[in-house]
Amino acid sequence: MTAYDLLRTLVGFATVSRQSNLELITFVEQWLDQHGVEHWRVSSDDGSRANLLARIGPAVPGGVVLSGHTDVVPVTGQPWSTDPFTLTAGEGANSERLYGRGTCDMKAFIACALAEVPRWSQLELEVPIWLALSYDEEVGCVGAPRMIERLMAEHPRPAAVVVGEPTLMSPVVAHKGATNFRTTVIGREAHSSQVYQGVSAIHVAARLVTRIEDVMAELKEEGRVDEAFSVIHSSLHVGKIEGGTAINIMARRCTFEWEIRHLPTDDAEELLARVEATARTLESAMQARAPEASITTERLNTTVPALADRDNREALTLCRELLGDSPDGAAVAYATEAGQFQLAGLPTVICGPGSISQAHQPDEYIERPQLEAGSDFMSALGQRLRKRQP
Repeated sequence: MTAYDLLRTLVGFATVSRQSNLELITFVEQWLDQHGVEHWRVSSDDGSRANLLARIGPAVPGGVVLSGHTDVVPVTGQPWSTDPFTLTAGEGANSERLYGRGTCDMKAFIACALAEVPRWSQLELEVPIWLALSYDEEVGCVGAPRMIERLMAEHPRPAAVVVGEPTLMSPVVAHKGATNFRTTVIGREAHSSQVYQGVSAIHVAARLVTRIEDVMAELKEEGRVDEAFSVIHSSLHVGKIEGGTAINIMARRCTFEWEIRHLPTDDAEELLARVEATARTLESAMQARAPEASITTERLNTTVPALADRDNREALTLCRELLGDSPDGAAVAYATEAGQFQLAGLPTVICGPGSISQAHQPDEYIERPQLEAGSDFMSALGQRLRKRQP
């Protein structure tokens, strides 16, 4: 099967995050079995989803990990022109495009790797090529940590990791970390004509939302910036808010969800502490009028660690050799599983086919030349790692 054939099959599995990806994993396992490749499942707690580790080549230190997530974001509410779970070729001016959910983010990378498995398995590799396929990346990089733990605890240590997020086949060496939160403000209901009898949770939440934005201004004033990023400072953003029951009732409850995307040089905990300090001040003022009032913030995910541009020489050098003339490495604002591999002590870069600008969009697509470039990368990797004849 070609990379195109495999991409068509992979797109056909509707592996939306938090839903089962086991059909896809079973398909990959069967493909690997056909070529005598060892593999290991690393399941979620409830067994409905699984990571998959596979090793092509000898069980020795120094291999290369190719990492990709199998889940995709939902399509609900998006105006797709085609069936999102059927790979569809474009027409006319768009004839180079292959449409489908996950085409660029990031099933094309997985398809390119799987297509090369038959050839890799016939090579006498000096060090192994690892496949590391994860679940639930799109909802906070949930699945990868237990897979990485298994890799490091039970197998020879790899020398480099390439995370195949869409970068137009150009190495990325840094990204921001990410933490998601939900803050709930509880006030006291009262008739809106009697504003001093109640405490509006919405009004208090609005002050805290404004404080969250103000923290970014403080970071810029303090010079905590990195010009390598398109947004040069850590960003804090409120994406969802809801509360209240009627226009003439002071709201008892207001909830908002927000995020911190921190630079590799910043500490997400310190940024959270700034917001929490304001929350405690606001809470104290609320409780002076309504002792039952409160402000609580819960984490919606374990912090996805940032990827720092450090300790990555092996991975970056490998990518540049395989790609030929390529940049030294860029920085991106989105978060990936790369920081988790780096946190485990593995030299890690991001490099994969497709453009991040297409990710999560209706009519997501990858262009055929990018699929071909990904395939060329995989072929070159096998040649680079094969044993040299004396």
